[in-house]
Amino acid sequence: MKAIRVTALTGPDDVELAEVERPSPGPEQVLIEVAYAGVTFPELLQTRGMYQTKHELPFVLGSEASGIVAEAGPGSRFSVGDRVAAITGVATFAEYLLADDASTMALPDTVSLAHGAGMPMNVLTADFALRVRAGAQPGQSALVHGAAGGLGSAAVQMALAMELEVIAVVSTEAKAAAVRELGADHVVLADGFKDAAKEISPRGVDYVFDPVGGDRFTDSTRVLAPFGRLLVLGFTAGEIPSVKVNRLLLKNISVDGVAWGAATVGDRSFIARQWEAVSGHIAAGRLNPRIHATYPLAEASQALRALDERAVMGKVLLEAAGE
Repeated sequence: MKAIRVTALTGPDDVELAEVERPSPGPEQVLIEVAYAGVTFPELLQTRGMYQTKHELPFVLGSEASGIVAEAGPGSRFSVGDRVAAITGVATFAEYLLADDASTMALPDTVSLAHGAGMPMNVLTADFALRVRAGAQPGQSALVHGAAGGLGSAAVQMALAMELEVIAVVSTEAKAAAVRELGADHVVLADGFKDAAKEISPRGVDYVFDPVGGDRFTDSTRVLAPFGRLLVLGFTAGEIPSVKVNRLLLKNISVDGVAWGAATVGDRSFIARQWEAVSGHIAAGRLNPRIHATYPLAEASQALRALDERAVMGKVLLEAAGE
């Protein structure tokens, strides 16, 4: 089968389309004919050896995908022909994907395979941040950085589904228009977001959802309401910021790490429980990724470069078998 391999940690331009052996499912596993694979920021980092999860070279790139079950191993809860999405952390940029039952989710007929590929990483991370880590409640408020990106747009949709008031932060007017389409209550530009957010919510916001980091981190603490929480999900800006803890003390605020992948380790039912928790929102169409662009599998380099150039408004996909 064809797959996208990383053979050197020299960046997205050097990933290669290669022939690799097609795997076979073992007990409680499925072999999925990949329809689409989602492209995420961790894959970009992995091409440079900069992500916390390391794979031995060479490896097949990719974290999430959708498709049709082609083979079901002994004891699997899935059957040949089932429409599924899977999140494996590796090897989804391929024509076929081997996945454990525990990391595979049934897709309702109302969800296209393209949209299904764009859900696992971002939707489950947003749910983990807002519902599991923050315990957000209807009527509260959230400011979302990077709101036009794949993860940020999922957070906007998740927050709205949870009945939070959403302030979305974007870097350009074009991205602002895209986020307004998602239904965000307020959209502000990153340049001057603190003052804009304070004007919208003088008491501050209950949560800041931050996958960006960098120089906006300090102002994020300043827009929190008393007892507010800054949810740290990553550092797409490249710089890992630090916080002066006296700011936390004076306002009774906290900074919370949100590492979805680490939370799933050792708990085989974690993903299934999360999927069940968000299934109502998915069925109702409230968590429906905005597809920015779809590239053929062979053009994985171009898809990764789109993320690298911060040009993405929504989700980038690679197409293998398609719908």
